[in-house]
Amino acid sequence: MHDIMSFMLFNADPTGRFVPENEVADKIMGLMAGGFHSPSMATSYLIKYLGENPEICDKVRTEQLEIARSKQSREALNWDDMQKMKYSWGVALEVMRLVPPLQGTFREVITDFTYEGYTVPKGWKVYWSASSTNKISEYFPAPEEFDPTRFENGKAPPAYSNIPFGSGPRICPGKEYARLQLLCSLHHIVTKYKWDVINPNAKVAGGMNPVPEEGIHIRLQPY
Repeated sequence: MHDIMSFMLFNADPTGRFVPENEVADKIMGLMAGGFHSPSMATSYLIKYLGENPEICDKVRTEQLEIARSKQSREALNWDDMQKMKYSWGVALEVMRLVPPLQGTFREVITDFTYEGYTVPKGWKVYWSASSTNKISEYFPAPEEFDPTRFENGKAPPAYSNIPFGSGPRICPGKEYARLQLLCSLHHIVTKYKWDVINPNAKVAGGMNPVPEEGIHIRLQPY
């Protein structure tokens, strides 16, 4: 039994209780959204920002071509290759800082606290906004600018200030899987194509995910 849905349906917990079908459905929908929709949004905006910033795209391409040249013909990427994509991952982090794939989520308050003169009691549900947290100027000077150097050479912002995957004990369990998706997609795109963004001012629909109303249109050319 290798798929997670079968595992949840047919395996009891230590007390003999099986997961109710409605809970299985809820978890599977969450996995599908997190495993496909969020990475696809992040990849789309990664292509957009690279298309609008050719000098940064060239640096990403240089890194990826170096990795490609180290491989045998038709040899697949492996985990070690992912670790070499440091500049590319920094670019991806900066894209997700500007456009988090998930705008935020709810958490339950575990102890009373006061913020800006307001007391929030234990047990309340609060909504934290990734898109606002990621643009605090104290941690990110000129926060609206696309600047991957913020993450160069191992630089990292303070804890809990850039949270495209959340943070702490409830951090997204699919973070490394998402990194794998983003970097593999990026590798195969930049080593084969160059592109221009046709609709750079596309409107983004509001909601939990930043969806371009008309999509992101690009003009592809062989590299």
